[in-house]
Amino acid sequence: MKFEKEAKEIVKLVGGESNVNSLVHCATRLRFELKDGSKFHQEELEKLSYVLKVLVSGGQYQIVIGPNVDDYYNAIFAVTNLKSGNDEVKETTDKVKLSDRVLKVISGAFSPLIPLMAGSGMIKAILTLFTTVGIMSDTSSTYLILSAAGNACFYFMPVFLGITIAKQLKANAFVGGAIGAALLEPNFLGLVDAGSVVDFLGIPVTPINYSATIFPIFIAMLVYSYLDKGMKKVTPQSLQCFLVPMVCLMLMVPFTVIVFGPVGTTIGNYVSEFVMWLFSLSGTLAGIILGATYPFLTMLGLHWGFTPITLQNLEMVGGDIIEGVCVCAVWSQIGIALGAYLKAKKNSKIKSIAGPTFITGFFAGVTEPILYSIVMEYKRLMVVVAIGGACGGAIAGTLGVTMDAYVFHNIFSALVMSYSPIWAYAISIIVSLVVATILTYTWGLNGLDADQEKDLLPENTTEEISVKEHSSEKVEILSPLDGKQIALKDVDDEVFASGVTGKGIAIIPESNTVYSPADGTISVLFPSKHAVGITTNEGVEILVHIGLNTVMLNGEGFTAFVKQGDVVTKGQKLLEFDKEFIVKKGCSLQSPLIVTNADQFKNLVIESRETLKTGDVAYEVLI
Repeated sequence: MKFEKEAKEIVKLVGGESNVNSLVHCATRLRFELKDGSKFHQEELEKLSYVLKVLVSGGQYQIVIGPNVDDYYNAIFAVTNLKSGNDEVKETTDKVKLSDRVLKVISGAFSPLIPLMAGSGMIKAILTLFTTVGIMSDTSSTYLILSAAGNACFYFMPVFLGITIAKQLKANAFVGGAIGAALLEPNFLGLVDAGSVVDFLGIPVTPINYSATIFPIFIAMLVYSYLDKGMKKVTPQSLQCFLVPMVCLMLMVPFTVIVFGPVGTTIGNYVSEFVMWLFSLSGTLAGIILGATYPFLTMLGLHWGFTPITLQNLEMVGGDIIEGVCVCAVWSQIGIALGAYLKAKKNSKIKSIAGPTFITGFFAGVTEPILYSIVMEYKRLMVVVAIGGACGGAIAGTLGVTMDAYVFHNIFSALVMSYSPIWAYAISIIVSLVVATILTYTWGLNGLDADQEKDLLPENTTEEISVKEHSSEKVEILSPLDGKQIALKDVDDEVFASGVTGKGIAIIPESNTVYSPADGTISVLFPSKHAVGITTNEGVEILVHIGLNTVMLNGEGFTAFVKQGDVVTKGQKLLEFDKEFIVKKGCSLQSPLIVTNADQFKNLVIESRETLKTGDVAYEVLI
């Protein structure tokens, strides 16, 4: 467990578990209340490399750790029988529905890949356009090089997902990526090309091409996360660096190709056989079911189970009825992107994603960015995508629409008459597109969570903002409230005044509302709501700490309008607090505004002044 050794050292030096009355933490420090202060070994604690400072104030024994204080806090409770002051919060968290947890992991795994998928999809759309109108040949070296750029994201999806899923499950992300990469390694692919059953230590293995698949890697990462944690518990610290990754790779790669991959393939085959049985019963029923479920099969990578039947139908029959129906699900997803773009606010995050993903779906038939960045993010849209696909699928199944050539489902495949009867195909996809667009606009994006409603970003993407700010070589940190400016060294708190927790200024507030001092992400929001951390797009870690020792108020007098993980913009409301209540409880209003990782940047430029207004430049961080 992370920081287990350090947690045991701290507990020992504060007099042992039996000497602790209570433990809480604020933005940077552990705050102990002890039964016997004579057992508190201050000098020995100060010698520890991970302890920045130790002090005794107001009956509390404070150990300053820095930004990682939450990890140490959790580790202490993991190695003792102490009860956390945040047990109520943790209990609430534990009651989150399993389905919500699964969706959170899936969404979190794909979220970092959305820009990559959208960009790759645009390349595929451009190449499709160029080859369709005759500007470029699909056998030219230029096409092949650009095609590699567009295909890499989707081909190596197991590698990217190995990294992002492992991060979600708090395992080593690069080992996760290596497990995914092993499935695409040339020696393994050579076994696939051989086309025969091989063995691993005498166990039969059927090699499968895992490019662009997601189901096996999701299951593999779930098992790997437990293996990683278990190995770290039983492996000496000095050996963990190489032994844990080595054992995990040696076990997980064979396990994946022996169990997880074939299981996914088997499930996919069963699904495809079930679909063909449905078509034998009723084309309309099959169209409804397949049109509604195809997007979710795509999310799991199970749609690849249709490919062998599709290829066989194209060769032996001349047309495939499965893809003749599935095309409606694709246009339903495109309709969701269109509806979201039309519905979303001008500068909203949804609009910035919906536009490009609509283009990649419409011109290239690549809809994964729509699924993972829009549909998975807003639960009502799962219903919408199913209804849109089912409506068009019912028509296509009833009228017997077939795909007559193996193509991506995009506007160009429609123009070159890849489906028949073409008039029935046109009606079915238009119905799917229109139904999904209307439902998304009128219902799908209504009733959003509060964080989704306020999820505003400039029309430029985060990457564009980052480049722009970096080019200026400075980041402006705005005053989050009105008040009197004082130097950090004059703060009536030894830890903040010493600068050990970061550099900056302090403000004695004259207003009751805290606004975001920069564009970024809420990296820390304590249950006590007395402090909030923002990490800017450039990696500047800002801490806004309202008052001194206000963590002891347990949230009384504070109201939060954001939560950890929210994306915020300059001037967005973060907190409200009751000044009179804070003073009445004997707490100082001096409020540090600091950069906790200032040592990673060139300098802080602070202009000395008497007062600050909300939105004034408090100081500049030179990067």
